[in-house]
Amino acid sequence: MKCLVTGISGFIGGHVARDLIRRGHQVRGFHRQGADLRAVADLEFESFPGDLTDRDAVMDSVRGCEQVYHVGAAYSLWMRNYSPMYAANVDGTRFIFEAAARHGADRVIYTSTVGCVGVPHRRNRDASGRVIPTNESAFLPESAMLNPYKHSKWLAEQIALEKAAAGQPIVIVNPSAPVGPGDIKPTPTGQVILDFIRRKMPAYLDTGLNWVDVRDVAAAHFLAGQVGVPGQRYILGNQEGNWTMKQFLECLSDLTGLPAPRFQVPYAVAWTAALVDESIARWTGRPPTAPMGGVRMAKNLMWFDPSRAVRELGMPQNPLKSALLDAVQDLRIRFNLPESR
Repeated sequence: MKCLVTGISGFIGGHVARDLIRRGHQVRGFHRQGADLRAVADLEFESFPGDLTDRDAVMDSVRGCEQVYHVGAAYSLWMRNYSPMYAANVDGTRFIFEAAARHGADRVIYTSTVGCVGVPHRRNRDASGRVIPTNESAFLPESAMLNPYKHSKWLAEQIALEKAAAGQPIVIVNPSAPVGPGDIKPTPTGQVILDFIRRKMPAYLDTGLNWVDVRDVAAAHFLAGQVGVPGQRYILGNQEGNWTMKQFLECLSDLTGLPAPRFQVPYAVAWTAALVDESIARWTGRPPTAPMGGVRMAKNLMWFDPSRAVRELGMPQNPLKSALLDAVQDLRIRFNLPESR
């Protein structure tokens, strides 16, 4: 089977391509001209440089592909001008669906985000007092989007839902916070791990995420292409991965021997710091260290229930601690950081 993978240079996209090739499929990788392809440098795939905003390039990239894995997206929590992000994430997604329909692709797997799924209320707790995570049934209104990135992905997901309702074979997957090897840039999640190793994280916010092995996320993309129901959303997370930031950092401390930060930053302090940081960024053009969009998201516990993906797709659930150890070791090698133990 020949598959198109958009965003092949990215963390998830690279692992999706790796998983498909491991299973014996041919991959055409769509990526920006001059993209950093180190994460997939050891793979054999057909390179297809282009831009998601170029409708003709998108049309050409899909030709001859039986399945389309649309993983690529523009991601940033702060930009002076968000128009290019909307063009790539919304218009580019529409172009992908149009191209897949025109060229008769059997299945399109659209990579959305758990940012489009409703977050749990801290007051909703189970008998043990733990916050109850939400699932795919929790849809969010457009007004609930806390930053332009999430808004652009929400708009793109609406297109996917509309096209699927009209009969196009589109399956939507919503990854949570992936960790593991091969996080080249790194992603914001990988940056947390890197900052921890470098001892550049003196404090943390009272927040939480659903952490998941990126290789499980990649495998679930393929499984969604095989048995996923068109028009359905699948949260790609780990059933044991709903950790607070404090728990996450304590796990990193166990793995590395480095002390976890003890100071928890009050949300009001983080919000004020982000406001000042963004004000300076508007003058300098240099991205803020702590964007307001990230601070707003951190106010919530982004805990999710991925049981539908496990049950219906057969998504693997590898131990999160192993994924974190692989991430730590990979980042240490990549950034030439010494062992702490």
